Amino acid sequence: MNTSTRNTSFGLVVFVVALFFLWGGITSLNDILIPKLKGLFQLSYAQAMLTQFAFFGAYAIVSLPAGALVARLGYGRGIVAGLAVMAAACLLFVPAAHVASYNLILVALFVLAGGITVLQVAANPLIANLGSAETSHSRLTLAQAFNALGTAIWPYVGAQIILGSVAKIDPATLTGDARTAFEVHEVAVVGHTYLGIALVLAALAVVFWLARQHLGGADASANMNGSVALLQRARLRYGVASIFLYVGAEVTIGSFLVNYLMQSSTLGLLQEAAGKRLALYWGGAMVGRFIGAGVLYVTKTPGKVLVVAAIGAASLVLFSLLSTGPLAGWTLLAVGLTNAIMFPTIFSLAVEGLGEKTPQGSGLLCMAIVGGAIIPLMSGKLADVSSIGTALVIPVLCYFLIAAYGWSARKPAKPLLSN
Repeated sequence: MNTSTRNTSFGLVVFVVALFFLWGGITSLNDILIPKLKGLFQLSYAQAMLTQFAFFGAYAIVSLPAGALVARLGYGRGIVAGLAVMAAACLLFVPAAHVASYNLILVALFVLAGGITVLQVAANPLIANLGSAETSHSRLTLAQAFNALGTAIWPYVGAQIILGSVAKIDPATLTGDARTAFEVHEVAVVGHTYLGIALVLAALAVVFWLARQHLGGADASANMNGSVALLQRARLRYGVASIFLYVGAEVTIGSFLVNYLMQSSTLGLLQEAAGKRLALYWGGAMVGRFIGAGVLYVTKTPGKVLVVAAIGAASLVLFSLLSTGPLAGWTLLAVGLTNAIMFPTIFSLAVEGLGEKTPQGSGLLCMAIVGGAIIPLMSGKLADVSSIGTALVIPVLCYFLIAAYGWSARKPAKPLLSN
């Protein structure tokens, strides 16, 4: 490979890594939207959790069509298509804000997640192909680290932009025209924020369109035929269930955190300050990912490490629920640290031994991300009839079930016999 080619590959790696950072940040921004929209539209917790239902529900619906689309268009055009859909979704926030329509915001979130799904289907295999096979693992690790960095930084910045004015004015003190004017202004803040994101996405789409010839094509033969039959394999079947439970638990905690930290029984923070603390939850996942990578490298027992991480997460949530004051707030924030290795470890355990069927198994696991839509909605309904603390028992149960999967998968998987 000559110097020009190496420079081209390095430049493309930088831009693909930027995609991981971008979609990680946009996803975590939902946790800032929830308390904002809950207050503006006077929603119950269950209604507010429809934001996560609309967003993560797209994974169940769009994953298979996204795979077919990328197989047909190739990686470069597939990424451009994903970015274009995301930009269009962000633009939908502008009319949604203008008419103050919660339903239209939910539609925008669904379309946005659909674009992110296309992006993930194209970018995950692409980053591994941009360079030598010997260094593919380091590129994937780098991309995942920047994805976690995005989830850590965006909530902090988003809290200042989206929640900042709420810290200065208590809407409960406003009535009549003053209240209406405040609501119009606050919904417009959301619209302007996503308009700015749309411009960034459009600029990246132009970059990848210009570089599309250098990105190669996807393997069109890697279809999803026979995927459901793979669920007869217990290790994969329970792995799919564990991904569903993990994403659901992680998203539920993140969705409740701002409101939880605002309670007088925990940290008693104002909304903006609580939103900034959310960055510590996602930042813990980034730090834990590097620590976990080292632990997994040394121990080489991923199933047992998953057991420890899942039991640790469940214990932290329970400890938070049984305590008060700063201890209650900080122990729940610390769950991010234990979450860090769960998704990649469950994923690798589930596809272990699948051989040439690994793409189909991976597709099933990606569809299970829909847990981020269903479990938060269930938790929101429970919070409405009881409290946030009671609702957080659901993630505790999820973590214990994940620990059971880790224990069942502690031994190496037997290779899948070819037909």
